[in-house]
Amino acid sequence: MYLLLLDFMTLRSLSTTFSHGFLLLIVLLLGPSSAWAADDQSLVCERISELTRTYLHKHISFHYVNDELRQRVTDNYVKRLDPSKSLYLREEVPGLKDKVRKSLQQIWEGNCSALQEIQKDQVERYQTMEEFVRVSLANDDYEIDTEAVLIIDPEKRAHPSDEAARNELVSKLIDFQMSNYLSSDMEISEAKEKLTHRYELMTKRAQERTSEDLYASYLDAFATALDPHSNYFSKEYFEDFQISMGLSLEGIGVALSSRDGYSIVEEIIPGGAADGLKVLEPQDKIIAVAQDNEGPVDIIDMDLRDVVRLIRGKRGTKVHLTVLRQGETSERFNVTIVRDKINLEEQAAKLTFEEVEVDGEKVKIALLDLPSFYGGRDPGERQSTEDVRKLLQKAKDEKAVGLVLDLSRNGGGLLETSVDIAGFFIADGGVVAVRNTFSQVDVLEDADEEVFWDGPMVVLTSRISASASEIVAGALKDYKRAVIVGDDHTFGKGTVQSMVPLRDGLGALKVTTALFFRPGGQSTQNGGVNADILVPSGFATNDFGEAHQDYSLPNQTINSFLKPESLPSTNSSTQKKFWTPITPELVTELSRRSQERLVANEEMIEIRERIVKIEERNGVVHLAELMAEQKEEKEKQEGKEALPSDETQAAEDASDSTSATETAMVDETEIEVALEVESEEPGTDEKEFSLQQAEAVQILVDLIQLSS
Repeated sequence: MYLLLLDFMTLRSLSTTFSHGFLLLIVLLLGPSSAWAADDQSLVCERISELTRTYLHKHISFHYVNDELRQRVTDNYVKRLDPSKSLYLREEVPGLKDKVRKSLQQIWEGNCSALQEIQKDQVERYQTMEEFVRVSLANDDYEIDTEAVLIIDPEKRAHPSDEAARNELVSKLIDFQMSNYLSSDMEISEAKEKLTHRYELMTKRAQERTSEDLYASYLDAFATALDPHSNYFSKEYFEDFQISMGLSLEGIGVALSSRDGYSIVEEIIPGGAADGLKVLEPQDKIIAVAQDNEGPVDIIDMDLRDVVRLIRGKRGTKVHLTVLRQGETSERFNVTIVRDKINLEEQAAKLTFEEVEVDGEKVKIALLDLPSFYGGRDPGERQSTEDVRKLLQKAKDEKAVGLVLDLSRNGGGLLETSVDIAGFFIADGGVVAVRNTFSQVDVLEDADEEVFWDGPMVVLTSRISASASEIVAGALKDYKRAVIVGDDHTFGKGTVQSMVPLRDGLGALKVTTALFFRPGGQSTQNGGVNADILVPSGFATNDFGEAHQDYSLPNQTINSFLKPESLPSTNSSTQKKFWTPITPELVTELSRRSQERLVANEEMIEIRERIVKIEERNGVVHLAELMAEQKEEKEKQEGKEALPSDETQAAEDASDSTSATETAMVDETEIEVALEVESEEPGTDEKEFSLQQAEAVQILVDLIQLSS
């Protein structure tokens, strides 16, 4: 049984190299190597070679070490040594890379002395930078340089050319970091103290890195040099992974990654406390964490394991987060969340009905929201296949004339479940093919010839629709079964990973072992599934997508396994239920009508302008602009608080669907939430439609009209 488990929980929080990808997992319960003693539970240098051989034996592409892989490992490891590009000068980097590259063979032979030497040098560099910061902030004449301009993303800037350039870079970092503190009305003396302490912690963490930490970091650098989704999990990280897969974690329900010293919100887990609050968004940076009745702890540059432990806690307790959000504007705000267990019911499929007018007649449209392809081997577990089947029956019982299948926040799930659900909408035929390391292709087919829903259909996707959701969207597109609506394309994750648990104390290996393909023979890898009609969301930027990750595998193709007899037919003699095929001419007309509606839509105009601004900024932030935006947002909030009570209520009512987010964007606004969600059977959900959902419904109405 293929298990394509969700990756958007703790998995991406387990490595500083994790970025935006979602993951498919085949969980293989493999035993440890017999060469390892049962009572030896530490990662030592001598074990690195055996573990790297395991990666190479199982990986879909790399089976031996060549010059390309050596260079990737070298570049990867050096990037980890100096992620902010503030420790090493430009002229020092080639020598550092040369040292790492030459040490690879020694490491595989069980000699890790080079890693220890590099670590010792790193500590000295952190000490030097700490002293520079201490002296800079100790100066009574220190003032923030409001004209400072910083390229936030280190990938888009070079290492400093000389000592003066490095000091200038660190000075800019100091100014931006100080501005974040001062924007919260913190006294400058306290801000100086906090920032100095932050750099002290960076030095302390460098000094405290153990040999095991070094070896784990090297192994993960090796794994991610193979592709973005292969990783090494130390014991602690693997424990976090197991907790996340069990969905029993008590916390706020947010997946974090570490990038450039920031703890980044990668995904809001459906059913978690943060999901209920509707304030945090992907790409938000959490910069401080406070427990109830305690002061905030600055977490910038903090090890992600420590960050997770600060945020995680018992159900019913509060955690206070300070968040930095950067888009076309940059805001800093506080949010208080009451920790809770992730509620699986909130991740379950839900059905919503919308009454619309088609050719002068009032009819019902069904919107089926499927956040994940959930389920398991245990018959007692809730299965998305059965939930979707029941909801489709309810849609038929309510005489709905069309269906929107919403996969726009679906990051993946069980492979077999995705095949079953795709089969509800087609008669028969292959849904997805999986090609393994040995180029063997296994086609998974719809199990029966029944079409459980044969009416007009739209599938709503986004840049965060990934893995199993791309399998369903791709199959329905290839079978000309549904119109795909949403962002320009889905995430683009077309690979399968195997998890190899190791003996206690050694964690686990995660390695990419297969690719999957649509019925037409295309892979979703990198390119994803293209939308037929564009209705962009806020995720339609280069922050989201497999193609923008380092070392992502290229797109590939296989021979089509789409059988002609499985495609729509107008043959009236057949007993099979068929659907009206989605043709290019039909898509062209549907797109024209949609664009006519959206061209003057204010919300869509704002979304498109935001996307353009983010791309134009290209990671460059002007401090004066940032501070002005912070001040403007703060004044807006103060003005809102000064309104008479009836006007305040009117303002809140006028923006009911987005008021929580708008309030959270201003400085120092605090919001609290406590979740007490009851378990429920699959049924209707009376939530307000998003712009993308509402437009998908309108496109479906057009499809019904044009198909009649």
